[in-house]
Amino acid sequence: MPTYSHSVTVAAPPQRVWQVVADVESWPELTASMTSVRGLDGPAPQVGARFAVRQPRLRPAVWTVTELAEGAALVWENRAPGVRSSAGHLLEPAEGGTLLTLTLDQTGVLAWPFGLLLGSTVRRYMAMEAAGLKSRSEQRR
Repeated sequence: MPTYSHSVTVAAPPQRVWQVVADVESWPELTASMTSVRGLDGPAPQVGARFAVRQPRLRPAVWTVTELAEGAALVWENRAPGVRSSAGHLLEPAEGGTLLTLTLDQTGVLAWPFGLLLGSTVRRYMAMEAAGLKSRSEQRR
């Protein structure tokens, strides 16, 4: 089962980072790893809400929020033939701000082949997304 993780320390309080993380439809403004994110059940993440996500080099996908802990965690899941992906956006208070950790776990008969083919892309996209979330969170409003 391929598992990916990328963490950054953000020089902003968790509540500020959460504002940026929870505004999922604006993520394409923050990172070139996404071309569009559209809420199919409205723009706010909540358990059961679905989001259509388009990313370069990847098939369009619908992600469903499976876990939401206000200010601490947003987890969503995508199911495709042969692979289930679960992606987390986790926030923890840290010295100097917030530790933001992005995770991706994949299971299913095609998880390993997917990892071999696209693992480097996944790691690069996670780093790009984390950098974009960090940069926006650290901007003064």
